[in-house]
Amino acid sequence: MTVIEIKDLSFAYDKQMILEHINLRVEEKDFLAIIGPNGGGKSTLLKLILGINSLTIGSISVLGKKPSQSLTQIGYVPQNTNINTDFPIKVIEVVLMGHVEGKRPLFGYGKSEVLCAMGALEQVSMAEFAETKIGSLSGGQRQRIMIARALCANPQILILDEPTSSIDITGQREIYNLLKMLNKTITVIVVSHDISVILEYANKAAHVNKNLSYHDISDKQSTFHKHGTGEHFCEIELLQMLGSDNCNTCDEEEPKWSLKP
Repeated sequence: MTVIEIKDLSFAYDKQMILEHINLRVEEKDFLAIIGPNGGGKSTLLKLILGINSLTIGSISVLGKKPSQSLTQIGYVPQNTNINTDFPIKVIEVVLMGHVEGKRPLFGYGKSEVLCAMGALEQVSMAEFAETKIGSLSGGQRQRIMIARALCANPQILILDEPTSSIDITGQREIYNLLKMLNKTITVIVVSHDISVILEYANKAAHVNKNLSYHDISDKQSTFHKHGTGEHFCEIELLQMLGSDNCNTCDEEEPKWSLKP
């Protein structure tokens, strides 16, 4: 089942073309990694899928509907969650904010909504911290809480923008292991620079730098080789693959970008 289909999409800000001739199909339970340079259009593509930006050229279908009509089926974890760690808010209160519908600011949340929030915390192995002030948690733990908040709406698609940008390598792997577990039941789309990590988890990859290059990397044993202890795959091979003639909708020029250190 196709959950997201993008056809002939182009988008510009103030007449400056940001995305051009984008075609992409995301299937149910895909784990799609979106990579590319800063300013290449990755975040703009997410905003179009989420219906934040309006389409100018082309079409996007999310679960068979327009993006604006499918928001309740999408869980979104933005890159900058802007958490004030000094603000005395409990973990459970943050997760409850993920309810897209049913918010009652004057009367609070109902029992079913609290149970849903606790269920989301269980999914991310953070239920024991429900009454903890979020400011006392580590960066990796806070990111798990943000994922739980996104799961509160019971989405069919989970989209994350740089979910491990300020987390150490151990925390990164914990987050990706969690996403891989969640991917058993929902579609996961991740924008990330952590290529050597995400290659182990994603089954599809898209390089976005104005144009989009796409590749199926589900059969990693035949697609990549491992290095050293065999703990990671080679990101160089992926970059070469995404710059080759074998990719779908590749740019004519080889993608030019650098990895974050």
